[in-house]
Amino acid sequence: MRSHEIDYEIIGDDMQMVEVELDPGETCIAEAGAMNYMEEDIEFEAKMGDGSNSAEGFLGKMIGAGKRALTGESIFMTHFTNLGVGKRRVAFSAPYPGSIVPLELGDFGGNLLCQKDAFLCAAKGTEVSIAFSRRFGAGLFGGEGFILQKLNGDGRAFLHAGGTVVTKKLEGETLRVDTGCIVAFSDGLDYDIARAGNLKSMFFGGEGLFLATLRGTGYVLLQSLPFSRLADRILANAPSSGGEQKGEGSALGSIYRMMDGD
Repeated sequence: MRSHEIDYEIIGDDMQMVEVELDPGETCIAEAGAMNYMEEDIEFEAKMGDGSNSAEGFLGKMIGAGKRALTGESIFMTHFTNLGVGKRRVAFSAPYPGSIVPLELGDFGGNLLCQKDAFLCAAKGTEVSIAFSRRFGAGLFGGEGFILQKLNGDGRAFLHAGGTVVTKKLEGETLRVDTGCIVAFSDGLDYDIARAGNLKSMFFGGEGLFLATLRGTGYVLLQSLPFSRLADRILANAPSSGGEQKGEGSALGSIYRMMDGD
């Protein structure tokens, strides 16, 4: 199925949303709970599956829903369709600060692998499935886990990432990356992990025990602030159970005590 051709506008800087413009009869799909607002004449429906295969039966949809459950996402996807006679808009945003990246899947050979919570929305006709890391070490220590999301199609898709996003093009080269900083990469690249230097560097260098390595020809999308790194910093500076704040968390601790009534 050829994907619907949707127009869009990215709104905001650090906490972005994407506003998708749908022509009459056009549909876009999104993760459950991602919608911000929609104009009149747009109807939405939760469905099992992405709608990329109209001939798919109930059993196929159940299998697809089970695969999505493995990634921690909802078994349903929401389909937004313009049932009016004019152009209408629907907007989506991600659950934490960062950048929304618009991609033409055709520019990536029609296939793209991404971290399991990166997908935000796409034109109908985009197949959203899962892929398993082919190497045990990459799945265990690679930061992305054993399960990745796979986007297949010829239309437009939108990913969400933390901080700033940079795109690297590899031409038979090798790129070593902090394991949490990978957003997505071309399906043809070889993805593995490697030890982060000698033992002293591994334990005291602050870069973790392993780095992800990507080899071959294709594209890699990297994020400057993975959500895991942001969450670790917040937890490190949050007040302890006794109400005492640690390190740079003094302001956070004061706010906590004010809200707690102390």
